[in-house]
Amino acid sequence: MKKVLYLLLACVLCSALIFTACSKESKEQTDEATEAEVTQEQIEKDIIGTWIKSEADGQPVPTNEKSVYNIVSTTEAYTSVSRNVDDGTLFNSNQKSEVVIDGNVVTITTTNSEEESFIHEFTITNISADEFTADKKFTHTLKGTDPLVNEYNATFVKVSDDYSKDIFGTWEGRCTSEGSVFDDGQDHRWEYKDDGTFVYYVKDGENWVPSADEMNEYFVAGNLLCTRWTENGEENREWWEISIDGDKMKWTALREGEDGKTFTASFEMTKVQE
Repeated sequence: MKKVLYLLLACVLCSALIFTACSKESKEQTDEATEAEVTQEQIEKDIIGTWIKSEADGQPVPTNEKSVYNIVSTTEAYTSVSRNVDDGTLFNSNQKSEVVIDGNVVTITTTNSEEESFIHEFTITNISADEFTADKKFTHTLKGTDPLVNEYNATFVKVSDDYSKDIFGTWEGRCTSEGSVFDDGQDHRWEYKDDGTFVYYVKDGENWVPSADEMNEYFVAGNLLCTRWTENGEENREWWEISIDGDKMKWTALREGEDGKTFTASFEMTKVQE
């Protein structure tokens, strides 16, 4: 009787092991099949357009960490990025970049000079006409230093709006949230020129007076507005996601506070009719 029980138990354990092994093998085959479904042909069809990062490792991306990739063909793209970090500063709009697509890997290479390059490698796991998910590897190479490498999983969304010309002119408005560290609760004016510079005005009595900033530069890529200015020798930057409808403009930005918590900042303004 005991022998029969032992044999039955052995059969049950053996079946469980076989089932577990088969399940694991089946899952691996499913994962491989899922990745295989993302073909180079599909990527070449859907990747054309303007893309902005929305999530990194499952978390929403703060607006000041966003960059824009305008992929115009399977071999050419234009990148726009504003960064002021330990390894250097970047303020580039529509910088021509090379695109290489190999299977489900898209590599965008931007060369600043013979000494500096940026490589964005996207291993795409899912893609549609308006969104793609990828394991991204970013490599910054600067002659004389060790390459800076950063890897993470990211989701990108396609941006259909382009406000790079709609923003030209003078706009008046104020912060509509508690989100901007530069807000003073008053109306201000911003005059955006077509040469990539802007003039910031404050009100003195009944008169609008331009600020004494030493540098005011901006660019718009898709719906991302990046600005920088120098005040008392110190450079400041702000990033906003904008929308323009006729003579109304709105800014929103996901910010991260000193406590690590995120919040949404916003501005609203009206175009000044001159």
